[in-house]
Amino acid sequence: MTFYSLPFAPERPEATEARLEAIYEAARYGLKGDSLALAAGLTPKQFRRLSEFDPLVEVAEMKGRADGELSAAKTMYHAAANGDARAALDILKHQHGWVAKQQIDVNIDQQISITGALERAQSRVIEGLYTELTPLKDDTHYAAANLLSSRGNGIDESALVADDQG
Repeated sequence: MTFYSLPFAPERPEATEARLEAIYEAARYGLKGDSLALAAGLTPKQFRRLSEFDPLVEVAEMKGRADGELSAAKTMYHAAANGDARAALDILKHQHGWVAKQQIDVNIDQQISITGALERAQSRVIEGLYTELTPLKDDTHYAAANLLSSRGNGIDESALVADDQG
């Protein structure tokens, strides 16, 4: 049996000035991930490997994003300063957390009568009938409390409540 020797040369990408400039430009235009890699002339795998080996790749990407954001912010600022109300509102909303007040109009055409409301409330009140009970003395030795009782006269004198009128 014969073994063949296969040459192995690991691909080590280098962060040349041209590659860093391409990464910077792509990031400045707002590209991310695989789109950034392809626009910079690299495959996504090559870009990830290059990012692992050289920290300047990350710096070039961050600087590109920052410069792109600065350019857009300047454009919006100059538009707002020159009287573009929409640009000014967008800056206030997105950068300063400003929210426009919302106006609410409520018109009520119905009249409210206090006396009418009181009359309706009075008609709902439950009127009750009651009878006062006289306290009785307990002659037993087991209880010393006065008990209210209606025994003896044959009439149930508990409180009577009329049915609800409403």
